[in-house]
Order: sequence, then C-alpha cells, then structure tokens
Amino acid sequence: MSDRPTPADLHGFIEELKKEILEETKRAYGEKAFHRWRRPLFEGSLENPDGYACLRGSCGDTMEIFLKFEGEHVSQASFQTAGCGASAVCGSYAAEMALHKGPGEILEITGESILESLGGLPREEEPVAALAAQTLHAALRDFIRKHPNEKRDILK
Repeated sequence: MSDRPTPADLHGFIEELKKEILEETKRAYGEKAFHRWRRPLFEGSLENPDGYACLRGSCGDTMEIFLKFEGEHVSQASFQTAGCGASAVCGSYAAEMALHKGPGEILEITGESILESLGGLPREEEPVAALAAQTLHAALRDFIRKHPNEKRDILK
C-alpha cells in the first residue's frame, strides 16, 4: 500500500485549511470588516470620473479612488486596489463614506474615521485606512483642479 495521499485526502485538507483561514481572518478583522472583505462594495473603476487619484502606500499597496459629482456632492464613488484584503475593505469604506458628501465633508473622512466605521483592523494593517483617506482626498483635489472656475464653499 502507498502512503501517498489520495485526491480526496488532499481536497479535504484544502477545504479544512480554507475554513481555518476564514475563521482566523474573521477573528482578526472583526465581523463587519470580514464581511466587507468577502464582498467589497463599490469596487471597480468609473468611466470619465470627475475626480481620480492613485496612490501607493508605504506597504506597497496601491489604492485608486474614482469620484463622480452631481453639483457639489458625490453621486458615485468606487475604488480599486492592488493590495491586501485590508486595502479592499478600507477602499470600499472610503468610497461608501464619500457618497452624497460635499468637499468639506469629504475632507473630514480620515483613516481614523474609516477604522471607526469598519470596527477596526489589526494594528499592522491600520495604515491602509490612512492610504484610503489620502487617496480619497487626492481624488477630491483632482476634481477641484479640473473645475477651477466653479465657485464652491469648501465648508459645506
């Protein structure tokens, strides 16, 4: 008899490993962030965005934010990331938090407010929340730069 594992043994091992990874991630991220990691909202690009930015974090992750405005408020927002699961979670929350907000309200979105909304992350992954907020602010600056002649009250 052979001591080699069968395909069924290997399949069972892989399935058990996947379950362990998912449970470990849920414990580390918390329920809210875990579900957003599994099903990120607002993911993808927007064609012809009014505001766009792409930044790279110190960890090497890249974050893109796309904004469309109706008047002074964000009507559509999305993100893309080449990075870890925490980057996807934070990009998703940043895009969601920007919806229906004006420039002044967008500037109030910080890495800390993103972390608060999602219920926190493991300490070593917290910097991606700041990356998401910085990218959101850069996309807002891009919008303002593209529309210099429009009068806007930044404090609204």
